[in-house]
Amino acid sequence: MEDSAPGPGIRFQFTAIGTNWTIDTGTPMPETVRQEILELCEDYDKAWSRFRADSLVTQIARSSRGAIYTIPNRDIALLDLYDKLFTATHGALDPLVGRDLELLGYDAEYSLKPDYEALALRVQDSWVRDVHREGSRLITERPVVIDAGAAGKGYLVDLIGQVLRSAAIDAFLVNGSGDLLHSGPEPVTVGLEHPTREGRVIGTVALDNAALCASATNRRTWGQGLHHVLDGRTGQPVHKVVATWVIAAGTATADGLSTALFLADPGQLEAFEFSWVRMLADGRVQWSNNLPGELFL
Repeated sequence: MEDSAPGPGIRFQFTAIGTNWTIDTGTPMPETVRQEILELCEDYDKAWSRFRADSLVTQIARSSRGAIYTIPNRDIALLDLYDKLFTATHGALDPLVGRDLELLGYDAEYSLKPDYEALALRVQDSWVRDVHREGSRLITERPVVIDAGAAGKGYLVDLIGQVLRSAAIDAFLVNGSGDLLHSGPEPVTVGLEHPTREGRVIGTVALDNAALCASATNRRTWGQGLHHVLDGRTGQPVHKVVATWVIAAGTATADGLSTALFLADPGQLEAFEFSWVRMLADGRVQWSNNLPGELFL
């Protein structure tokens, strides 16, 4: 997505959770706030990255049996969101697709080599069967690989927004590699990047104290028909939809719904308040009537 900065201010750029970030603010950001954001990102990554040997997710995956784990109280809301998304999509959006991604080649070593023999023998994990939660206690029935990619980056954007507001920085635009959170008196215009035509947009939206997230199946691919958006019921990449854009009040919600739109019809997601656009594999574009913008069709 292309965005314009929220007026004159200070831009903080950094790398975290394996991607690039920028934060534009209307007032200077104290060094203590920058450090707090960096420490937050490191702590979050240590909990939820399946690419780190020292993460909680890796500990759960490498266990020889089921066990009880404690997640940060800060992140209970993230797993609550996954509960809602799992239910709304009838299990298609499942954070336990991590093992499927590994077997398809999108593993911690980035082998990019599918293990089709293991995939053929695979018994699908299920968020409601193999994991149970009691507050901050995560109880697993067996080793599972949690992949928080559907909503995790958006959730971290929201956490960064909370840090900024706590520091009395109320005008900002957080950009977590395309996951945007805007706050301030003036909206920003954002271009919706065409998924296959570099430098072109299919429309623009006005982002006004809200979040915008997008997803496209061509952004993380490593072979014919192989990409990062999987149906949790089958463990296989989906192909009907190629790109989605979602505007919602929170970035985690927008992020999660941008994945859910690959897996479910918009009518199944009525429990959430959002506006959306999605492009189908045959080139057709669908959108919600409440979209705050213009499409160039």
